[in-house]
Amino acid sequence: MTTMDMLNTLAAIALDLTAEMRAEDRYERLLAALHRAIPYDAATLLQAEKDKLIPIAARGLTPDAMGRTYFRKEHPRLDIICNSNEPVLFSRDSPLPDPFDGMLAEDPHRLHHIHACLGCPLYINDSLIGVLTADALDAGAFDNLPGEYLKAVSAIAAAQMHLATLLKALEDKAERQGLIVSDLMQDLSTQRGSEIVGQSAATGNLRREIELCAKSDFTILILGETGVGKELVARAIHRHSRRRDRAMLYLNCAALPESLAESELFGHTKGAFTGATQDRAGKFELADEGTLFLDEIGELSLPVQAKILRTIQEGEIQRIGSEKTGHVNVRLLAATNRDLEAEVRAGRFRSDLYHRLNVYPIRVPPLRERKDDIPLLAGFFLDRTRRRLGLGEARISPAALQLLARYSWPGNVRELENIISRAVLKASQGAGQPGGLQIEPGHLAGDIGSAMYVQPAEMTVATRSAPERMSLREEVKRFQTELIRSALAKHGGNWAAAARALGMNRSNLHNLATRLGIRDRGQ
Repeated sequence: MTTMDMLNTLAAIALDLTAEMRAEDRYERLLAALHRAIPYDAATLLQAEKDKLIPIAARGLTPDAMGRTYFRKEHPRLDIICNSNEPVLFSRDSPLPDPFDGMLAEDPHRLHHIHACLGCPLYINDSLIGVLTADALDAGAFDNLPGEYLKAVSAIAAAQMHLATLLKALEDKAERQGLIVSDLMQDLSTQRGSEIVGQSAATGNLRREIELCAKSDFTILILGETGVGKELVARAIHRHSRRRDRAMLYLNCAALPESLAESELFGHTKGAFTGATQDRAGKFELADEGTLFLDEIGELSLPVQAKILRTIQEGEIQRIGSEKTGHVNVRLLAATNRDLEAEVRAGRFRSDLYHRLNVYPIRVPPLRERKDDIPLLAGFFLDRTRRRLGLGEARISPAALQLLARYSWPGNVRELENIISRAVLKASQGAGQPGGLQIEPGHLAGDIGSAMYVQPAEMTVATRSAPERMSLREEVKRFQTELIRSALAKHGGNWAAAARALGMNRSNLHNLATRLGIRDRGQ
């Protein structure tokens, strides 16, 4: 090869590598282009990582060559190349083993024989970023390649590898941002609200705890019954934290099949399992520098709990199917409606993870412990529902509010929201009437009509001399009487309309009203 041929080859390689392509394709394109300059039968491009080399592209070798990690201490030829400042051409009688012996795609056994072996260290700003190796079955294949020419080839390869690495980082960042946006958009579409509504003493204490712990980077364990608003507490903590300008990602652990939980949390590589058609980042990786909220963490299996513990302790993550470990800086918020101490005793939850999560526990009180908040919450949900339905002004009657206050709310705030939403829809049938829409006790019938969840009404001043509480039968009778009278008043004494509002057959309503003394038997 003449000097002009060499210059033309280098120019052709540089021009070829300017084509627009994905970062991963650039590695393959680089090896293909270098074949014009170096007459190899097999070549690899390896990325340098501390004491090891990771293959990122190969040509002419069996597929298993790409699945290996090449530690420098185990491969003296690779170590010599890494310690050199210029290309290394090993002598044909070198006793050092070739790292790719037995991996030639064309004939796996032939690389055991005498052959040409060339290695080029790839430097950027005096920093080793990788290694290019080339093997040829012809022992003299590389003898006529000048040193300066090989240095130029190495410089082009290093620049291209560096460019591909930068592009890959940009592509990964763009993909990560896209996944974050997708995650947040999905999250927004399922949010039930973002405000903690209430003025009770219990709610005030909760707000103060949120503001206190939000200032730290502590892991927070949010405890409470189903429907109390644990997710709202997590969002409030993030909103008041130093990470508020970063994303907060949400994951409902109870909705995850066990087979997908690890992938969803830590990600996976292409081909790691059936259906893994491409690399995918997990929630921990996407939430780097931000906040991750794991709802219902008590539902996760013990093996997944162990990986979460490692991430909390070391900040390490590892995608399924990958040997690489990454590091993340994530503030973890977790929530559960389970008694985790009991779960630990039963062997269903790791004690070490429990203590890692329980750095600062926050208990969200159930609605029955903050009944002063019920009128505000009811008004909030009423206003939001009527806006969604495109209705005008709406209100809740004092009798309906009294009934709401007497209910014990086993489903907490979420149940209140659902009941108010249904009541608004029922009341909207008469929204065109004078005075606008008003929620009456009759609109709540069927939702809080079960006596087992209704607390007896408190005695008024005028009845303090009466027994402190009525019997269950008397209380149920009073409750039924209030509902029927309210429904009749709303519908102008029309029994058929009242029966429809109460979800009853008219004859059954007549019979019940007669037993309660609201209606005479002859009517």
